[in-house]
Amino acid sequence: MLTAQHELDFSAAALQCVAPEVTLLRKRADSGALLPHILRIIEAAPLRHLTTPGGGRMSVAMSNCGSCGWHSDAHGYRYVDLDPLTVQPWPAMPLAFLELAAGAAAAAGFAGYAPDCCLINLYVTGAQMGTHRDFDELDLRHPIVSVSLGMPATFAWYGTERSNKPIALRLLDGDVLVWGGAARAGYHGVRKMRAAAHPLLGERRFNLTFRRAR
Repeated sequence: MLTAQHELDFSAAALQCVAPEVTLLRKRADSGALLPHILRIIEAAPLRHLTTPGGGRMSVAMSNCGSCGWHSDAHGYRYVDLDPLTVQPWPAMPLAFLELAAGAAAAAGFAGYAPDCCLINLYVTGAQMGTHRDFDELDLRHPIVSVSLGMPATFAWYGTERSNKPIALRLLDGDVLVWGGAARAGYHGVRKMRAAAHPLLGERRFNLTFRRAR
């Protein structure tokens, strides 16, 4: 359940409509408060560079928490109950993560959001995420909540078609982006990271991507 403090925080947030049903909430996450949770998760489920079904190596390192985790290899993209690296269940999702995701989703117009998976992506200088859409979940009525921590990144929103001219967003530490409804399967990506220093994370960017997978 969302605490009153989080309800007040999000109700007071300045919302920016990026595109229909795509909402940016500036500076709504606290990297200092979230980093200890991230470090505990990646100690139990270490970051790794996954391979695509075509054999390419992702430049972004990844882990997961929640009841399932996103995975990619020669067999395709999918959610798995056990971490293939440790053969153990993924770490539980911290309450702070759940509250953040639910509060951001509600502020963007998607009340009652309860993610069961959080992808933890680590970007360093030179890393990027190619244009794609999140389409491996069973029920696309649930939104995506994406949290940026650390050094800035340029997020590109293409919308319904990969060939569309993208909207470029400069995402800063603490920014939260939410998309759902008709925009839920929109194409998006992250451009190659440029070197920048963050006082807590250095030349690193953590992205928390919350999903309702099942």
